[in-house]
Amino acid sequence: MWHETQILNVLFLSGMLCLLPSVLTVKLFHISLKKLGRAPLTTGFLLQTETVKAEMMQHETLLLKDERWRSIPCCRSELCLEIVLNCGQSFRWHETSKGHWTGVIASQVWTLTQTEDRLWYRTYRELDGPGRSLYPKDGNVGMNVHLKAKLGKRKKTLELQEKVSEAKHEPIETLVTPCDQDCDTWDDGQSKKDKDILMDYFQLHVGMEELYEQWSQTDSFFKKAATKFPGVRVLRQDPRECLFSLICTSNNHITRISGMVERLCQNFGPLLCTLDMKHYHDFPSLQALAAPDVEAHLQELKFGYRARYIQQAAQEILEKYGPHWLDSLRHVTYEEAKAALRTLPGVGAKVADCVCLMALDKTDAVPVDTHVWQMASQNYLPQLGKESKTLTPKVYREIGDTFRERFGTYAGWAQSVLFCSDLKRFKGLQEKPMEKQKGNGKGNLKHLVKQEPH
Repeated sequence: MWHETQILNVLFLSGMLCLLPSVLTVKLFHISLKKLGRAPLTTGFLLQTETVKAEMMQHETLLLKDERWRSIPCCRSELCLEIVLNCGQSFRWHETSKGHWTGVIASQVWTLTQTEDRLWYRTYRELDGPGRSLYPKDGNVGMNVHLKAKLGKRKKTLELQEKVSEAKHEPIETLVTPCDQDCDTWDDGQSKKDKDILMDYFQLHVGMEELYEQWSQTDSFFKKAATKFPGVRVLRQDPRECLFSLICTSNNHITRISGMVERLCQNFGPLLCTLDMKHYHDFPSLQALAAPDVEAHLQELKFGYRARYIQQAAQEILEKYGPHWLDSLRHVTYEEAKAALRTLPGVGAKVADCVCLMALDKTDAVPVDTHVWQMASQNYLPQLGKESKTLTPKVYREIGDTFRERFGTYAGWAQSVLFCSDLKRFKGLQEKPMEKQKGNGKGNLKHLVKQEPH
């Protein structure tokens, strides 16, 4: 005798649950049961099938007529997703299809992609529960205030208007036509919040073209790197996620760090949604990481000595300072923030500078590791290679001061460009301008856009 679970398996294998509308899916269930001589499905069972369907959501790719995809103006010279999301700033982004990156920002799962002059995004909210906050409970406080204060003269008009051909076989000419409407005019409040989150996360109020030009005029070594690595910018991450992810970086490499951060979220963070059988979790709260059994659990997950640092750092923050302490460090000087972070277990000079730069708005923080040390020795401070065989605190400070004197207020951002240019994973990477469509100057989007079936 066939049971409901067997029918689910048959329909799942045929792709019905993922591809067909809800009403048609339910009708197929009824037809299948009728042929088997079974009674119609109960309301409770139908609700269960809808839950299963929701859990079978897929990673999306850019589809022109899918209204769930939205975009904001952002050219590749201002942001290169391939580098920024894959260079060791954040460890939670995965390329789920060509040119499409899926990860978590502000307790939401996003898929991002870009065309020549726009940043496209899709959020997944199907499993959102009632009352779920858009922002982390103990992170990202005051994001909107920060963003509005920084936008200033760089505020642009951001009205979205898709223009697509009605003919399925007709080549795609253009995706977006800008309008003269104010950037605060959006079709719903949630879209405005999403846009603000992206603007804040990528710090799009900072004009990279202007900075690149300024740095290239004063530094020939930077100018050489800039031609191959445009659009490298610093993320503004949640301080809690940034700190505990970076504690995992000690004596480690990007691939292994990404795996450790993934296991940390899977075991201690709440589930947000499931896409193609991959579970996406929010980053764990301080309370979850400070629990007494966390260290032993992390040891089982192959965190090694870092397990103790993670548990003790979370516990110390909660007991000495409170859950919002990390966010408050955005409002003190760079020197004060760095000194405060260095009191935590597992936080040395480099990790403290990384958190200051990537989460606490300290744009002049310059993290120094062996790559940066060698780069500085070869291009800026040749005496370092002769005078010191190790990266001493004195050498660390000298390198940071040299970058700050040479590149100014955004020295940490300039260092990020040079750091990426030195990574093996990006060797040989060069900017390849997208093929232009005739007549309209828009980039050819065919390689990114999922075509509708014939």
